[in-house]
Amino acid sequence: MKAVIQRVKSSSVKVDGEIVGQVGQGYLVLLGVMEGDTKAHAELMAKKTAALRIFCDDNDKMNKSVLDIDGEILVVSQFTLCADVKKGNRPSFDNSAHPTVANELYEYYMQCLKDNGVRKVEHGIFAAEMEVSIVNDGPVTILYDTDIWNVKQ
Repeated sequence: MKAVIQRVKSSSVKVDGEIVGQVGQGYLVLLGVMEGDTKAHAELMAKKTAALRIFCDDNDKMNKSVLDIDGEILVVSQFTLCADVKKGNRPSFDNSAHPTVANELYEYYMQCLKDNGVRKVEHGIFAAEMEVSIVNDGPVTILYDTDIWNVKQ
């Protein structure tokens, strides 16, 4: 499972011209579900996302998490994070999870964020053409990939 986590002042996502999800201060998370990912991956990713300390404390040091600031998270499914670009110039998406599995884990990840104490979790619409707006804060962008942790299946 891969995630691009951006610290935001606000973010929203539109489908067919209508806002379907929006947040204030917190994160925009672009989430890619890979072939072989499991609920254990989603649980770990959510735990790490909620605990990530990239908000500044009183000493201007990144020492606070989204939980500490009572922030909000907008999650957007992004299968293109699973791209394999080793050969040629056109990415292959063979490593991305089947859409049924990907959607299940996407939904589960968002529930896990709530279970980890995130007060407000908004989202886009899985597999829809989306228009994402973001007011970056920093900018601060963190890449997560569950491959770096030992995830028990």
